[in-house]
Amino acid sequence: MLSAPLIYPITEGLADESNFDQQLSQIMSNAIAAAEAGVALFQLREKQLSAKLLFELTAAIVRETKGTGLQLIVNGRPDIALAAGAAGVHLPVNGLPIADVRRTFGSGLLIGASCHTIEELSAARENGADFATFGPIFASPGKGEPKGIGDLHSAASAVEDFPVLALGGVSIEKINEVAATGAAGVAAIRALSSPEKIVAFARRMEFAFNERSSESLS
Repeated sequence: MLSAPLIYPITEGLADESNFDQQLSQIMSNAIAAAEAGVALFQLREKQLSAKLLFELTAAIVRETKGTGLQLIVNGRPDIALAAGAAGVHLPVNGLPIADVRRTFGSGLLIGASCHTIEELSAARENGADFATFGPIFASPGKGEPKGIGDLHSAASAVEDFPVLALGGVSIEKINEVAATGAAGVAAIRALSSPEKIVAFARRMEFAFNERSSESLS
């Protein structure tokens, strides 16, 4: 069971055969910092790697973060996630069907989904996903027209029993706005691209969501 606040660092996709060792070191540092900060989810989104190198990267991070509570998610490759001992897979809109992945890999695999509409969120929940990203919420390079805080609030309210993570341009300064919508947390690439950013983000998230809980009880 995933509970708010959820922080979901997503790797930058810079790793390839030529820089694999350097990127492995950077991603490992980020994953360890996330684990130490109590972050629950961490996505490997490295589309330039071969299946072999993606497996090696995944297995290495699983080994180093074992027992910490960090759940490693592999973008688009449930087979590699399972083989390397990762917790789950993240499925893009044009990726493998959620229902088929759930049926094939069973209930033990966490499934995240990329969603851009309330209809997609509802379908993701019904087809067996455990959580979803929703966005872009704010302006983000190459991500299209931002939806804004109002749409995020509507989305979180429409599927309130299903964790929705705000994605797209969510800086540390905008965490309070996101928390106020009822979203379960934040997914980000640039804002969570270093150990220092991850630690600072985690502290601010905890404060913002504690405030939200206090306000809901008052």
